[in-house]
Amino acid sequence: MTQYAYPRELRLLTPVDFQNVFNNPPVKAVSREFTMLAKPNDLAYPRLGVTISKKTAKRAVDRNKIKRIVRETYRLKQHKLSGFDIIVIAKPGVTKLDNHALSELLNYLWRKLSKRCVQYSSAS
Repeated sequence: MTQYAYPRELRLLTPVDFQNVFNNPPVKAVSREFTMLAKPNDLAYPRLGVTISKKTAKRAVDRNKIKRIVRETYRLKQHKLSGFDIIVIAKPGVTKLDNHALSELLNYLWRKLSKRCVQYSSAS
């Protein structure tokens, strides 16, 4: 079984990194609870940023739980997303989902985003 890590270099850390993706992202995957934006980077690996506003999830424990599940599902799917900076934005209603439903929805969105990233890469 292959081990996938989530080291610091796989994260979007600076506001400049986030802004770069927010400005005109060519690839998107959207559901009622999440929006995923992706933009090609010059690296051989994907990087992830997660945003959850206090308006979306009032309690810090809820925001942290959602972030943990997003990061874990990303960690397991990262090998299919090479060379993209990705931002996951949580929307209102995400706190109503239990952990299993969150994981299922995120796995579906990762598959959708991965296909669109491949299509975008081959079209460019």
